[in-house]
Amino acid sequence: MNNVDYIIVGDGYAALFFAHQLIRNNKSFVLFSEGKRSASQVSAGIINPVVLKKFTTFWKAQEQIDFLKNSLQEIEEYTGRNYLIDAPIHRIFHDENEQKLWLKKSENDELISFLDKKFDHLKGVKNDFLSGKVNQSARLDVNGFFAGLFYFLENKGFLVKEKFVYSELDTKNAVYKNFHFQNMLFCEGMGVVNNPFFSDIPVNPNKGHHIKVKLSHSIPENITIKKKHFLFPLSEELYFYGGTYDREQLDAQIDHSAVEQLRRGLSEIYPAELEIVDANIGFRPTVKDRRPILGRHSEYCNLYVFNGLGARGILNGCYFAKSLYDFIEEDVPLPAEVSLDRFK
Repeated sequence: MNNVDYIIVGDGYAALFFAHQLIRNNKSFVLFSEGKRSASQVSAGIINPVVLKKFTTFWKAQEQIDFLKNSLQEIEEYTGRNYLIDAPIHRIFHDENEQKLWLKKSENDELISFLDKKFDHLKGVKNDFLSGKVNQSARLDVNGFFAGLFYFLENKGFLVKEKFVYSELDTKNAVYKNFHFQNMLFCEGMGVVNNPFFSDIPVNPNKGHHIKVKLSHSIPENITIKKKHFLFPLSEELYFYGGTYDREQLDAQIDHSAVEQLRRGLSEIYPAELEIVDANIGFRPTVKDRRPILGRHSEYCNLYVFNGLGARGILNGCYFAKSLYDFIEEDVPLPAEVSLDRFK
């Protein structure tokens, strides 16, 4: 029997950022990964402190940005890479009214450090009304982040590449197969609907499509462009464009109308020839109040859940992993806004 402090079930941002907390605190653990590509692993990796439809910010945005940058520096110490890409978002304005609204909002205390007052003209794309830069925005190298973290976990013996089987969990003795654990954390995204311990938490799937395209001429590579959706380079030839939001069509198939929606959206800012090379989908676990769900099972005091990261998986996953760790290890109360108890 192997004794560990934690078993983590899941392989998205919540799982890996919580694993980072365990690594930096010298806790023993294993992470069970089924090997499927989670919504996190096909995400755009956008790090954005601003809601770009309304030019507003969100709860704890600055704290989350600062904490993420520090955490990625810590992760660099054991993976050898910092996965932060300095490619700030440039929001293309639809008209002069959006320009004026941006400037007005930039005077707001909550937004002054995020909304740049200097407008830019972007080469290679249509932006008749210029664009505004979101300061402190960036991207995560998603593929590098997951490859690097999984490589480290596997080399250290922390990774178990198999599906977690709920029926083999002995809650009375805190045993799963050949592991005796102190605490178990479920970070399964939409997989939680099949979890007999937390299937009742109110997360809802939000289906997102994105496409990979070849463009007939290049566009700026050191920024992330946003109008309807996000556009940025993946390699010398390929670009990412997406993603959509769909709470109705929840099958696991590519929706060709969503792909066409993306093609039209991209054509508005890039009227030159383009080729769609690939299309992908992911199911974001979302919550009605747009905040994550963290907490302890009401009956089994060593079972925990970390879910509902939504479209801000990187920021939410990184920041609230520390909150959950402190709750479990130090009995620091969870913020009421993210606690599982808010649904009681």
